[in-house]
Amino acid sequence: MVSDTLVEEIRERADILEICGEAVRLKRTGRTWRGPCPLHGGEGPNFSVDPARGIFKCFVCGEGGDVFAFVMKQSGLDFPAAVRHVAEKVGIEVPEFDAGREDPWAHIREALAFAGEWFTAQLLDERAGARGREYLAARGIPDEFWGTFGMGLAPEGWRGLMDAARSRGLADEVLAAAGLSATSERTTEPYDRFRDRLMFTIHDLRDRPIGFGGRSLGSDPGTPKYINSPESPIFHKRSTLFGLNRSRHAMRREGFALIGEGFMDVIGLHVHGFDTAVAPLGTALTSEQAELIARYASKVYLMYDSDAAGLKATFRAGDALLAVGVHPLVVSLPSGEDPDSLLRASGREALDAFIGDAVDILDRKLQILERQGYLESTEGRRRAVDGLLSTLRAVRDPALRDLYLGRAAEATGVRRETLVSEVTRTAEAARTPRPRSRSAAPNLDVPAPPAAEWTLLVLLLRDPGLIPAAESEGLTAEHFRHPGLRRIYESTRTRIETDGSADDLHDPADTELFEALGADATEFVHPNQVFDETVRRLVFREPLERLGHIDRQLMLADEQQARRLLVEKSEIARELRRAGVSLSFLRGYALAEQQVTQSSIES
Repeated sequence: MVSDTLVEEIRERADILEICGEAVRLKRTGRTWRGPCPLHGGEGPNFSVDPARGIFKCFVCGEGGDVFAFVMKQSGLDFPAAVRHVAEKVGIEVPEFDAGREDPWAHIREALAFAGEWFTAQLLDERAGARGREYLAARGIPDEFWGTFGMGLAPEGWRGLMDAARSRGLADEVLAAAGLSATSERTTEPYDRFRDRLMFTIHDLRDRPIGFGGRSLGSDPGTPKYINSPESPIFHKRSTLFGLNRSRHAMRREGFALIGEGFMDVIGLHVHGFDTAVAPLGTALTSEQAELIARYASKVYLMYDSDAAGLKATFRAGDALLAVGVHPLVVSLPSGEDPDSLLRASGREALDAFIGDAVDILDRKLQILERQGYLESTEGRRRAVDGLLSTLRAVRDPALRDLYLGRAAEATGVRRETLVSEVTRTAEAARTPRPRSRSAAPNLDVPAPPAAEWTLLVLLLRDPGLIPAAESEGLTAEHFRHPGLRRIYESTRTRIETDGSADDLHDPADTELFEALGADATEFVHPNQVFDETVRRLVFREPLERLGHIDRQLMLADEQQARRLLVEKSEIARELRRAGVSLSFLRGYALAEQQVTQSSIES
């Protein structure tokens, strides 16, 4: 971690005008400097830098902040990396975690850099690289793009890279840590992980190699077509996108990204001028990769295959993007075609036409459901709704969510309020209740104990004399939904009446749960208040849960549905007050539910 004091020193010494001026030409206007915004690619003088205050602001895209914020937005770095970047500019040394070494993973980076150079040399070698060059020529990849994407060749031999690395003094352990070597049960001697493959270098946002991907050049059907470097301290597949180091500025300028399935798709797109193309390292776009894209683009064109596996990957990617506020559109290519093959066969104009015909992710789902006949019968529509729920729940943008609900209701014939109820119900089901102390909870093959039930039993086991007070408020064993906690409550109640023990817990899981409750060390500052509120939560759980469900529906409801829900909410609250539930308790419950409601809808 960089100390706050050092961060402030770097901020004070940094010249924000100079750093912003590296990305855009600025002209003085009074006490500020103006120019076109480099973050969204504007043309007018809407980007303002105030060197006296050390801040910038774009009055079109709304971005603004200090020098670190600009570097983060411009270069896609996280805060620590942005601080280090600015520190280098002003000549301040930032200590690393390991004071004895500037970069704790420098040995891995050195091995990867050497491997990249060696792979490139093999591709350029007149004899060794002939097959690789022939393949690239057949795929229409000009040689000027070989260096841009760190392309190379891993020859057929088992230890070519290892022998070369050893001659440079790189230890076998370092090659293994960098994912460049492998071992097997057949031999203890390590060998090259990549053999007889066209190589692609995977870079981080600072253009440093962090891993490799390799496409097989052989004809053995048992050989995987593509393999990637394994995870390492500097390479994490879930949070890496191939080509992002080259695409991020164009993505920010254009406002959108193109997502293909692999290395050749990305490179082929860039060759034909589609500079916003990236690809995940595998078919499934992760939430971390979606968050990366959201830094630079508000819209994404998905270019996965149109087969079953491709459609599954498309819809998973769409949900991940919707969850981070990015709008996904689906590009439907002809059967058997991918972006690279279409570009080679028909050129840029053909792909431009398909991109122009891209449809919203929800509309694409509805197209498929209609084509497969799901919207022609009652049972089919029920299943269609199930297929739409993940997308309806994933969308974070309120306006787009409202449009999706209306579109889904219209297409399926299911009332909007029913869809709202289904969406909120699945959101509630995704929330897993947890006991107050997880360290004390056993690992059981049954649902996790609801927090209120767990808390009440902890209190009752500490003071069994509270059971009559709980029963006088209407508590019964049926109020415990967790079967194990219900049996423990009944056992404790019986033990109080007969002065017995817990020997009647015949299920070992119940005994383990009982011991965990007794071991719970939670300290309650106001135990009497916690007891009273927890009893009320269990006794009046059903109407209280309905109130929470109404609150979640209100976030998605239209005006007419909202009026009906508010009337129902008022009636439930009135009945609870008649039953003796205080207004202050209802307000406290509503405040807690409000936080849960927001997180469940946006998650």
